[in-house]
Amino acid sequence: MKGLAWGRVALRVACVVASIGLTAPAFAADDPPPPENPKADRVTIADPYIELRTGPGRGYPIFFVASRGEQIDIELRHTDWFRVRTVGGKVGWVNRGQLETTLTATGTQKSFRDVLVDDYLNRKLQIGFGYGAFKSEPMLKVWGSYRLSETLSVEATLGQVQGVFSGTDFWHLNLVAEPWSDLRFSPFFGIGVGRFRNFPNQSLVGAETTSANLANAAIGVRYYLTDRFVLRADYSLYTVFVNDLKTRQYQAFTGGISFFF
Repeated sequence: MKGLAWGRVALRVACVVASIGLTAPAFAADDPPPPENPKADRVTIADPYIELRTGPGRGYPIFFVASRGEQIDIELRHTDWFRVRTVGGKVGWVNRGQLETTLTATGTQKSFRDVLVDDYLNRKLQIGFGYGAFKSEPMLKVWGSYRLSETLSVEATLGQVQGVFSGTDFWHLNLVAEPWSDLRFSPFFGIGVGRFRNFPNQSLVGAETTSANLANAAIGVRYYLTDRFVLRADYSLYTVFVNDLKTRQYQAFTGGISFFF
């Protein structure tokens, strides 16, 4: 009898365990939500609802729907997708199209500038290359610049000239001022210093290689083309300090393209 009683108890325990196993939800090991951003922009949903996705793209699943009248904080942007946080603490990604009808604290419709223009205005690092003429001889050059402020940047340039009777390599570091950097069509000015090396063809008798310091002044214009590409044209005046008593000046014109990120 005792064995039968213990058998019944064991059967009941097994049934309870089985029922718990069948009804318990299967939770995914999700990453914890990112911390709140104190600079987030709060808006109110005006459409019937907006859909929050787990990532910045339509390929990510929808995990939460926020209804009309709810407030959300816009914390981060990635191309056309924005990371938002609901008042209840749900964090997800919403497409720009759904946010364009949201309302600000004053009751006006939220304005979203083109994200590519925002990238252009907030650009930091640029890399480019160009082709031109250095004292009427063909020249290739590459440059990279880092933006220190809205109007000032530092730019490093490498150039090579392939002349008929000699070749030239040079580099210089410039401080560039761009007073209207927020405009699509923007002039700029620069001054800098560097090194100049001219090496004559081996067929020339008695010619010597010249290696000297140089100073550079430049003026040019940039035009924001599309996406992350910028057209550029510039004129540069190079002063080469051959020795204490002798200098040489060279003019150069360049057209090229750069991209920013």
